[in-house]
Amino acid sequence: MKKLKWILIVFIGIALLMKFIAMPYMQKQTKKHSPEQTANYHKNNKDLKVIYSSPSKKGRVLFGELIPYNHVWRTGANEPTSFITETDIKIVDKNLPAGIYSLWTIPNKEKWNVIFNSEVPEWGVTILSGGKETTRNPENDVVNITVPTEKLSKVTEKFTIDFDDSNELALFLAWDTTRVNIPIN
Repeated sequence: MKKLKWILIVFIGIALLMKFIAMPYMQKQTKKHSPEQTANYHKNNKDLKVIYSSPSKKGRVLFGELIPYNHVWRTGANEPTSFITETDIKIVDKNLPAGIYSLWTIPNKEKWNVIFNSEVPEWGVTILSGGKETTRNPENDVVNITVPTEKLSKVTEKFTIDFDDSNELALFLAWDTTRVNIPIN
């Protein structure tokens, strides 16, 4: 019984070290390679903000290899991307109430699924899977849409999320030679 008690104490100690020391350290270190970025839009009675981490291409083959097709991606690096809206909006034709959401995508060569989820998990992927499995809970999906990809003529080295209101308002994601536009109404 004493041995089991010590094993339990050691296990709890290791878990606490991971939670309060190792995880914050890993988060800080990874942000050196994929720095946190913010995109803001404050016009036309819309107050929108996106917080994401921006990895670089670094000569890698991204979509279809590093980021597999037909698998959920946390859309950036480090923590999941956060999308914040102060007012109710529509994504394409689907209602997205004011709030804070995690933004997930399922890339494909010709189209992407874009998912706004009401839960913003701490890291977005499981450590034991080496980052291959996300922690997204599909039961908390609020909006799930499909948008076409656009082939860019020039490589975008750093993953970029921003707003474009040159025609109608859209949130766009661009990396390598791929861009997707997410219409906001």
